[in-house]
Order: sequence, then C-alpha cells, then structure tokens
Amino acid sequence: MSVLVLTALVLADAGGVVDFRPSSSEASVPALFRLEAATFRYETTPVRETARHKVSTVRFPSPIESPDPVNNVVHAEFFEPTTPTDRKRAGVIVLHILGADFALSRFMASRLADSGVSALFVKLPYYGERQPPGMGDQRRLLATDVDRARLAMRQGICDVRRAAAWLSARPEIDPERLGVTGVSLGGIVAAVSSAVGPEFRSSALLLAGGDLADLLWRMPQGAEERARWVASGKTKADLEELTRPFDPLTYAERLRGKKVLMMAGATDEVVPPESAKALWEKAGKPTIRWFDCGHYSAIGYLLPAVREMVDFFADAPKSE
Repeated sequence: MSVLVLTALVLADAGGVVDFRPSSSEASVPALFRLEAATFRYETTPVRETARHKVSTVRFPSPIESPDPVNNVVHAEFFEPTTPTDRKRAGVIVLHILGADFALSRFMASRLADSGVSALFVKLPYYGERQPPGMGDQRRLLATDVDRARLAMRQGICDVRRAAAWLSARPEIDPERLGVTGVSLGGIVAAVSSAVGPEFRSSALLLAGGDLADLLWRMPQGAEERARWVASGKTKADLEELTRPFDPLTYAERLRGKKVLMMAGATDEVVPPESAKALWEKAGKPTIRWFDCGHYSAIGYLLPAVREMVDFFADAPKSE
C-alpha cells in the first residue's frame, strides 16, 4: 500500500516545517478533499505538563482559503505522552462538538495521552481563535447559511487531513496507526475525514450519523433560516442536493475494511437513531454501542464511553 511521504524539519522548540508529498492513493480521494503537495510551517508553544503527558498549542495554515484570514490558520492542542514506550505511538485527531465548549475534547485527548496515544485536538473552522470578531454562531461549521456551511465543511475536512500530515511527520508517530474521533458534529466530520482520507486506519464516532440535510432541517436554531429557505421556493430536496458532498452517508462505504467504533444514543433527539443506523449499515455494520440516552443526557455515559474510545485506539493493531 502506498503511504504519504512526509518529513519534518524542527526549528528549535518554536515549530518547524512539514514537507507533505501525497502518495498515489491521493488520486482516489474525492476532489473536494484532495490535498496537493505542500511545504508548510507550523508553530508550537508549550502550555503545561502532567505526570503522564504534556500539552502544547500548534498552529499551521489551512490548505483551504476562506474569505476570513483569521479563519485560515488552524489552531490545535497537542497532547503528547511522556511515558516510555518501545515502539512508535498511535496518533489520533480529536474533534469537538457543535458548541464552543472544548472541555470534552481536551478530556478525551488527555485520556488518550495518558494511555500512550498521541492526541491532537483540532479546532474546526470558525471556532475558537478562528472566529472573526462579531460574527457569532452564524459562521460556525453547521451554520444554517448553507453556502457558508459548505465551505466550512470542506475546509474542516481538509484541515483534519493536514493535521494528520502534521502528526505523521513526527518521528515518534507510526503513520500506519492514525485515527480520528469526535462527538456529535466532531463525529460527523470524523466520519467523512476517515472515509475519504487514506491516511486514517481507524475512527471512533460518538453520537454521529448520516443524512446531513435532515439533521440541518431539524435544528431548532435553524427555524428562521429554514423559513426563509422555504419562502424562497426551495425544498428539503434542494438542501439534500447541496449537502450530499459533505454527508457521511456519501462516503460511508469507504469505511469498510477500516477499524470503526460507533457509539449512539437510543433516544437521541439531535442525531436520531435512524441517522446512526444508516451510517452504521453503509459503513459495513462495524462495532456499535447503544446507550439508553438522548443527545444531551449522554453526559451520564461519558466516562464509560471515553474509556472504550481510549481502549479502542490504544489496542488498534498496526495495519498490514
């Protein structure tokens, strides 16, 4: 199997340069998410250290340019294990929920690092430091402004792939043991990224599903935008056509043969069970765990879910 050609030149502790050269498998990536050969600089800043891991911020340019310059720098946090190991480590991209609270992602990344798995928590387009002043929620990834959401989704998936390139270039990381995980919105982006990205060998998708148009159509905060959409003569079918290139269901069959874990809520009111089942079926019916909870009440199952996610990546075998 062809693999990515990646080298990294470290410039002291402040960052370095990654030289990304795609393998022949890049030709199989859908054009929207294909990465060109590129040399890009990154910056790192140490933040803190615990008994088992240390944390640094990471910044590098997005491979996709949006109209907002501040959004075109990817901000991430690297959770690096400090415990000794006799082999190269697995690396996992961690993605966040729709809301701007990053505590859950940091918790997941820190638990991975404590188990010896290097974790890079990536902030998606228009989140955190990437959000232009005064723009509010309308610029976030699943904004009800469909054109903005389409560009942000494409950029987010390409950012995840470049983040994987950054991880792969690190000498302690085994590029054959790359994974991606996320909850809710993060799980949706992780599902597409893992499906289209040949670099990813495993993914853990929490409270995620398919049929993106239906999820957007149901969003309570999208009521006004939905009314304007209908008033303009457009239908849900029009929304389905526009969102299909970013829907996990479009690419789910590419997950067959990869190691996938899904966790879903039996009474989820945001990502309904039928949405999770549709993704599960098209992905080849991978391992799935059903919790007796809704989307927000899933917090009661957080600890066992994160434990299973960590075990999944810590035990993931090297791909042949």
